[in-house]
Amino acid sequence: MSTKPNIKVYGIPNCQSVKKARTWIEEQGLEYEFHDFKKQGVPLVALKHWVKTMGWEVVLNKKGTTWRQLPLSEQSLVQDAPTAIQAMSLHPSLIKRPVIEVEPKHLVIGVNPEEWENVMQ
Repeated sequence: MSTKPNIKVYGIPNCQSVKKARTWIEEQGLEYEFHDFKKQGVPLVALKHWVKTMGWEVVLNKKGTTWRQLPLSEQSLVQDAPTAIQAMSLHPSLIKRPVIEVEPKHLVIGVNPEEWENVMQ
């Protein structure tokens, strides 16, 4: 007997990547909990876990508008996991989206339908 995975999606509702992930999950007939960074903030414990699991370079989105709009003086401060966590805590839009936790042990960051399928079966 298979049980449905416990899925939590973190992100910003109007983000196209987050919309794509939520639509994909719904199309699979799966239920999930959505955590809105703008309304609920970024849980520091979760952020530290993501960085520890995936590496700060994966979690930090340097391709997005928020990063590009940061002054170079702020960008240059991001050198390692602690400074990346600090920057992402101050600017949640720096976190690559979506972040999807599939309990008990899977984590997928970014748009990756193939990986979603692997961990949500």
